[in-house]
Amino acid sequence: MADDPVHDIFVIGGGINGCGIARDAVGRGFSVALAEMNDLASGTSSGSTKLIHGGLRYLEFYEFRLVREALMEREVLWRNAPHIIWPMRFVLPHHKGLRPRWLLRLGLFLYDHIGGRRQLPATRTLDLRTDPAAKPLKPLFRTAFEYSDCWVNDARLVVLNAIDAAERGARVFTRTKVVAARRDAGHWIVTLQSLTDPADRRELTARLLVNAAGPWVDQVLTGTLSRNDVHNVRLVQGSHIVVRRKFDDPRAYFFQNRDGRIIFAIPYEDDFTLIGTTDQDFTGDPQAIAITDGEIDYLCAAASEYFAEPVRRADIVWTYAGVRPLFDDGASKAQEATRDYVLKAEVGPDGGAPLINIFGGKITTYRRLAESALEKIEGFLGHRAPAWTVEAPLPGGDFPATGYDDAVRALLADYRFLDATLGRRLVRQYGTRARMILGGARSMADLGRHVGAGMTEAELRYLIDHEWARTADDVLWRRTKHGLHMTAAEHAGCAAVMAELMAGGRRHGQTTPQIREDGTARCLN
Repeated sequence: MADDPVHDIFVIGGGINGCGIARDAVGRGFSVALAEMNDLASGTSSGSTKLIHGGLRYLEFYEFRLVREALMEREVLWRNAPHIIWPMRFVLPHHKGLRPRWLLRLGLFLYDHIGGRRQLPATRTLDLRTDPAAKPLKPLFRTAFEYSDCWVNDARLVVLNAIDAAERGARVFTRTKVVAARRDAGHWIVTLQSLTDPADRRELTARLLVNAAGPWVDQVLTGTLSRNDVHNVRLVQGSHIVVRRKFDDPRAYFFQNRDGRIIFAIPYEDDFTLIGTTDQDFTGDPQAIAITDGEIDYLCAAASEYFAEPVRRADIVWTYAGVRPLFDDGASKAQEATRDYVLKAEVGPDGGAPLINIFGGKITTYRRLAESALEKIEGFLGHRAPAWTVEAPLPGGDFPATGYDDAVRALLADYRFLDATLGRRLVRQYGTRARMILGGARSMADLGRHVGAGMTEAELRYLIDHEWARTADDVLWRRTKHGLHMTAAEHAGCAAVMAELMAGGRRHGQTTPQIREDGTARCLN
């Protein structure tokens, strides 16, 4: 569009790194636009093991800087998003013939002491002859270690960063692909193509380009930017299975495998257990990622080494897989490739418009990655304002880190028609913004149609209006995990209501009051 302003920064990629950089940058006073070719968090950022963790096993590969940074971030992120991040204790059974007990104790001592742990409880030793953690395990295990990390709703973390960026003035385009980008007179000319409207093609201008395309980062360089063949990332597939709940204990399990790898078994969505992950090199199209038969067999067998009741294929209710774009450091095995991030900046001939490429990283360190990216950005565009995200709650997270139960009680007191289960779920997903969904409702009927698993028309409207949701999959498998709790008929009903709400917005000349027809959002309330 001819009247579009020149943006300071254009970000390619709506995963955790792209949204985190956009949020940090706009909060420092830079003008920012971001494009994601699919839905937010539709790639790697929703395919994780859902942990904010230091990465205990990375100590074996001497990744001390990465582990320390990640450990320091656990309580920062918990404090900033206590609705979607919370502490979890992990039980690591000692297995004779694998890592010796002294090595586990040493690793956990470092884990407790190199990352500035304050509120999370320390490691302790469990006697599995008496501790309830032994109940689902085979009787051969006698000792275990219990340590702390945190759980995260990964896809919601991405969306909350995008919301905060948009509310601070960033332009966020979803389902919009960057089909070309070229340097011209000291700027980037970025060509965008809507993937839902073939007629919607536009050009935006920016002073600096950030390539945060995740698994597609090299494809952006070779395709969109017309580079020669490049190879910066090693694509590693990580897959997970979800089974009916294997144990009642609120703690998660960390299992060592005979091949040197590890898996987790984690309480998930109240009624399920999440088991993963795998590590194997991936060479296909990241959009076509899916768990393989071999990975299913591997996860079932690995978990069955520990659980008294084996994990069988018939137990599986859902699977998911993600492609991790790890920086290619030449490691011989996929599980040994570094999880650290690498940022590479470059300028065009004669000092042309700068480009910053983002390689690798993990969800736990996304905020620090964004700060590192801003250091490079400021080197090109100048300093605007100091770093700010360490003390800034994400949308809905404006209550104390340990205040979840109080937030639930306050919501239930103000909306007495809510049952406790729904109240807890709304605060877990939306925090204080649950009130934006409930508004002035005095009864469940005021929230409109019920589409299943406690989800109402009012919640769907909120997700469309404020969180870029456009399809039932956006809602059921990314903004929430209601897909696990609904029947096939309820899935179809949710899709029908979504389509109706979307069509209603279009009939009135807009998609919603907050998200415009061109796909951008300001999310002003």
